[in-house]
Parts: sequence; C-alpha cells; structure tokens
Amino acid sequence: LSSSSAASDVYKRQRQERGLGKYDAPLSLQFNQGFSAFKRRKFINPFSDKTMQSREWQRGFNSAYYVQLERVKNAEARRRGEKIHAG
Repeated sequence: LSSSSAASDVYKRQRQERGLGKYDAPLSLQFNQGFSAFKRRKFINPFSDKTMQSREWQRGFNSAYYVQLERVKNAEARRRGEKIHAG
C-alpha cells in the first residue's frame, strides 16, 4: 500500500465512524441556507439527519442566532444607558 492509499483508508474510516457518506461534503451553500433560514424564520432543517449538509445548515442557523443575540444585547445595553443618563 502506498502512503496516499493508507491515508485515504484512514479518512474513510473516520468518516464512517461519524456516520458520514461519500457525498457528505461541508459546503458553504448549506451554511448560508441555514443562516438565511433563521432570518426568514424557517426553523425546519431541509436536509436528512446525520448528514454533513444537515450539520452545516444547523451551524449556519446557530451562527445567525448568535449574531442576532449580540445585536439584541447591544441594543438593550444602549437603551439602559440612555435611561440612566436621561434622568
């Protein structure tokens, strides 16, 4: 066996251990779909469970959630500061 063949076998085994198939690729498309789904309030993941596409969609969705959470926290802190200094 060549070293590239051995490395390929290790990679295949790692993917199988995580329940990933041949076509499960981490694509930015799914990440972006999940990110925009949060903004459009679409809470259902369109991909099959335990696939890389599903995980990437969920990662994008979660990322959008935390971006929005930071925006809300900053806005609330600003409002609180205005109340304190106004009166």
